[in-house]
Amino acid sequence: MRQRPRGDSRGILDPGRLLREVSFRRHLPAEPLRPWVEHYWLIDWALSTPFEQRVVPHPAVNVVFRRDDDGPESGEVAGVGRNLFRITIDGTGQVSGVQFRPGGFHAFWRSPVSELTGRRVPLPTGRLTRTHIPVHAGVAQGPQTSAADDDARCRALDALLTAWRPEPGPMAGEAVRLAEAIRTDRTVLRVDEFAARHDVPVRRLQRLFLEYVGVGPKWVIRRYRLQEAVEQAAGGPLSWADLAADLGYSDQAHLVRDFTAVAGVSPAAYARSVR
Repeated sequence: MRQRPRGDSRGILDPGRLLREVSFRRHLPAEPLRPWVEHYWLIDWALSTPFEQRVVPHPAVNVVFRRDDDGPESGEVAGVGRNLFRITIDGTGQVSGVQFRPGGFHAFWRSPVSELTGRRVPLPTGRLTRTHIPVHAGVAQGPQTSAADDDARCRALDALLTAWRPEPGPMAGEAVRLAEAIRTDRTVLRVDEFAARHDVPVRRLQRLFLEYVGVGPKWVIRRYRLQEAVEQAAGGPLSWADLAADLGYSDQAHLVRDFTAVAGVSPAAYARSVR
């Protein structure tokens, strides 16, 4: 089990600018939650002009609590996003977020996670609060994100998720393990080869991912490889033809097309913008 949160910037477009504009941190959840939760992510900002951040979403569900300028807190469950996510912030505010491991949110949702794909369900009036969160001790209202102390915010998230009483389904561990294998092994390029490597029939793999992850294995493979392309584009000059071949594309044109569709800008234009 991971002993520290991920340090990469996968999915974050122009991560250097993000770190210049806001305070962004990641923290691990309490030990019992780590099989299902990737990390907590905390953001605080004090801006004189609006700032837009773009993110190429992971194949993961997030629970997000936000407060702006000492106003009321809002919360939502964000399903796997297929398209580029854009958010504009201004003034002062903070976010306390939970990124679940791909496949991990099923233990809290207890229904096909594909129900949430492309959707954002408000809290505390959404389905999770209504059916799974016991309304007592203020837990159903989410963490107290006005606390400046990161430990306090993380403890509040720990309490919230523990109160949801996660109940992993019989194949939850397998779904999380297979999704993690796709993320960490860049040689995974085709569903049929991946299924054969793990001795899982393709049809069963597809059903497993739709139930637990929210999207199919082909989409997960392509999304993780595109996030690699985004990360490498920000790192310095590279051969797009070689990268296309490394990521399983038949030619450079197909990589450029997919990159542009998911990032909203061509690879060359993105590379120029971050430099």
